[in-house]
Amino acid sequence: MNDDWNNKELKASVEAYVEMQRNERAGQLIVKKQYYNKLAQRFGRSEKAFERRMQNISYVLSLMGRSWLTGVRPAKNVDADVAEQIEKLLAKLEGQKVVTPTAFGIAVREEARQKNLSKPNGNPSPKFRRVMITQFQREAAVEAWVLQQAAGICECCEKPAPFNGADGLPYLELHYVRQLAEGGPDTVSNAVALCPNCHREIHYGINAQALSAWLYDNVARLIRD
Repeated sequence: MNDDWNNKELKASVEAYVEMQRNERAGQLIVKKQYYNKLAQRFGRSEKAFERRMQNISYVLSLMGRSWLTGVRPAKNVDADVAEQIEKLLAKLEGQKVVTPTAFGIAVREEARQKNLSKPNGNPSPKFRRVMITQFQREAAVEAWVLQQAAGICECCEKPAPFNGADGLPYLELHYVRQLAEGGPDTVSNAVALCPNCHREIHYGINAQALSAWLYDNVARLIRD
């Protein structure tokens, strides 16, 4: 999906999406159709076109391992260059300088859909580049406490950790149900211990929202912010 969307249309779409998501997190009632209608009147496209674009934004967020707006299911029919623009606009709105791997991820998935791919030569001497990334200063005590409470059992699938780490302890990973990048707190009321499989799924899986909802319902210490 491209249709020569200009930067103003993409920017307005991303801003509307972020506003809806922010209001949803604040517990406010949002009417998505009103946003689509306002954008349609402003740019002369149909409401359906903006609804599909919002689904593209959800898809980009899913590739970033981020949560998406409830009811706006990710749609993958978006060009890699448009996806990269969306990712950059999201980062700018959040005041972050980030690497933008989404275009690469989409290119991989599009290539993988083709049948009988020839074996690639690859690149024996890949180039590299230095980038600036944003990292949050986290409290070690929070992760230690959550891991101790989990006692080697994934708090999502409720199965034992799949292996022990090099230190001999059951290997689980800390996950913030509301991610730090989305304004979530570094507290035990926002953190769970997950096995690697559940952790990847809750970031990148199509059922990510359902898993997060299950955690809120079943892990007593979690508090919705």
